[in-house]
Amino acid sequence: MRAIGYQTPLPIENPASLQDIELPKPAPSGRDLLVEIRAVSVNPVDTKVRRSATPEAGQWRVLGWDAAGVVVGTGPDVADFSVGDEVFYAGAINRSGTNAEFHLVDERIVGRKPRSLNWAEAAALPLTAITAWEMLFDRLDVRRPVPGTTPSILIIGGAGGVSSMAIQLTKVLTDITVIATASRPETQDWVTSLGADYVIDHSKPLAEQVAGLPTGAPGFVFSTTQTDRHLAEIVELLAPLGHFGLIDDPAELNAVPLKRKSLSLHWELMFTRSLFGTADISTQGKLLNEVSRLLDEGRLRTTLGKNLGAITAANLREAHALIESGQAKGKIVLESFPA
Repeated sequence: MRAIGYQTPLPIENPASLQDIELPKPAPSGRDLLVEIRAVSVNPVDTKVRRSATPEAGQWRVLGWDAAGVVVGTGPDVADFSVGDEVFYAGAINRSGTNAEFHLVDERIVGRKPRSLNWAEAAALPLTAITAWEMLFDRLDVRRPVPGTTPSILIIGGAGGVSSMAIQLTKVLTDITVIATASRPETQDWVTSLGADYVIDHSKPLAEQVAGLPTGAPGFVFSTTQTDRHLAEIVELLAPLGHFGLIDDPAELNAVPLKRKSLSLHWELMFTRSLFGTADISTQGKLLNEVSRLLDEGRLRTTLGKNLGAITAANLREAHALIESGQAKGKIVLESFPA
């Protein structure tokens, strides 16, 4: 089968950083589905792994986690899917990735593709939807108000893929006021179109801008990027007894300043359930089915920002470069292998 992979971590400008390759077609076992890939999206985690993880000597590392496709084979223990089912999912970080014609995935982390979306629109969603949902409702528990606050949340890095879903989920499933950050006119328009009630500029001091809003101090902050840069301001602007969650990887994170306000700290990694085979691993499949329902009802929308065309090494290198530039808006998707 055709796939895209690498053998040595390299800068994305190097053609060898991602290459078109041929690999054996995998066979499903246990609870695995064999999925024929129709579209994939690219996430920051793809670029982080490509830059840092070296495969075993002589082996190829295939990246990619988000995917939409058709089930073409099932393991003997599969219970919930059949050949021909259309699915979408975010995969597991410790398995071979979705940048391939065929891919194996545990059925428990798979959802049914929204009927109202095409392949590219569906592929844009799983990883970011799971990350946003788990942070909002499992980690921060935003439905539980912080005493003395008007329910509100600050989402830092509002135009990114996870934030784009977090804004929508908060607006659709809660009555919480959303403050999102964006620094450029096009990203400010994007977060407003997704439902953000207020937009502030993350290139300027955050606490001062939040203090000028009628919401009062927010009880929740969800930081998706540059947390180390904003940490002092986050502590300053959060209400006492508030909750702070992040998904990026600061070089250092000094939690001591959180003590004075009794602020809670939450880290989210959507791969945890599949990585450790947690007892509630099937929660992710159910979560994706709920997101699929909300999409088909028109209450959520895809966060597809750019479709770069066919699934090839050249197009994937372009996608990685866009993400590494920090200028991406919404999700970057590739669709179908060349005929």
